[in-house]
Amino acid sequence: MDAQRQGRDEDFSLPGWIYRDADFLQAEREQIFSASWQIVCHLNDIPKVGDYHTLDFLGEPIVVIRGAELAVKAFYNVCRHRGSRLLDGASGNCPGRIVCPYHAWAYDLGGTLAAIPHRKEFVNFSMEHFGLKPIEAQIYQGFIFVRLKAGLPSVAEMLAPYHNELAAYRLEELQPLGRVTLRTRMVNWKNVTDNYSDAMHVPVAHPGLSRLFGQSYGVEAQFWVDKMWGQLREAPSSQLSERLYQALLPSASHLPSDKQRSWTYFKLWPNVAFDLYPDQVDFMQMIPISPTETLVREIAYAHPDGRSEMRAARYLNWRINRSVSLEDKMLIERVQAGMSSRSYSPGPLGNNEVSLRSFARRMRELIPESRLAHAPASGWRTAHTVGERGG
Repeated sequence: MDAQRQGRDEDFSLPGWIYRDADFLQAEREQIFSASWQIVCHLNDIPKVGDYHTLDFLGEPIVVIRGAELAVKAFYNVCRHRGSRLLDGASGNCPGRIVCPYHAWAYDLGGTLAAIPHRKEFVNFSMEHFGLKPIEAQIYQGFIFVRLKAGLPSVAEMLAPYHNELAAYRLEELQPLGRVTLRTRMVNWKNVTDNYSDAMHVPVAHPGLSRLFGQSYGVEAQFWVDKMWGQLREAPSSQLSERLYQALLPSASHLPSDKQRSWTYFKLWPNVAFDLYPDQVDFMQMIPISPTETLVREIAYAHPDGRSEMRAARYLNWRINRSVSLEDKMLIERVQAGMSSRSYSPGPLGNNEVSLRSFARRMRELIPESRLAHAPASGWRTAHTVGERGG
């Protein structure tokens, strides 16, 4: 570590090597993601018995499904016989039973093994011991979250500082506006989440947001969640889509007055984000594929509203944010490339970069190697894990 940085980690960003190191990603899988809450879908994505949504997360196939009496269950999407994937696609409906396409083992919608062909051939075998492996699930204001192992507080506890603000959006009543979309970004997942919570780049790199918000963009960090927000200006934008959005956006009867023209963003540790607009609500999920590749998973939801002004506002919202997304793509690719330079060392963080400070603090607490200026020898995580098991 540089002498000038000794004892002052909190004033600097994280080292570049952890944004491209395979061993560090393995440490993140174990120390961060395995206990994290991951969003799968909304209750209204699976309204009927047999409806399901899938999520592939860090090599684990997951499915949530509506069972009897509309109960929501989450399972590993893996047959207990020979490990075949059970349900295909991002979503669908499975009437009555989940039947494995390999050997036709059949499970009821509660996960119990209900039937197998050639039953008499399986000796010393109890069907009740071979139901689908469950995954812990929680529902928060209509959204379904899962996690692979215990660790973090509940979603409700993590979002508690903003519970009332979120409740005003009546999230449990939202309906999907389309389907889940997947976008690949050739950067480390932390560069995507860092950028999401970085307010300082907005007036520099997002001219459209600057025209909409002026200098009103704010940011704050709670223990488990960041909040960013901006209020639409009254002064008409010089750009047509933005100007039309400002003019056509109708009032939303369920929202309080201070949210009628507010764009508010929340990022839940470590990689789930919600964009709350007066006209719709989106979620984004940044899933690491490799040390330098991230899958961005997202979908939009809205309250039923047939007004032509609302339909126009939602289309214009999409046009505006499409430009923002392309701008962010270029920004994070530039950062990822720069972090690979031998010249790069962690830069200072301003006192107003509260979200980045909070994120870096938690990374250093959970994975102490993130304090190091350079990567340890290759394979350090494997050796460390073996040492932990041996101890």
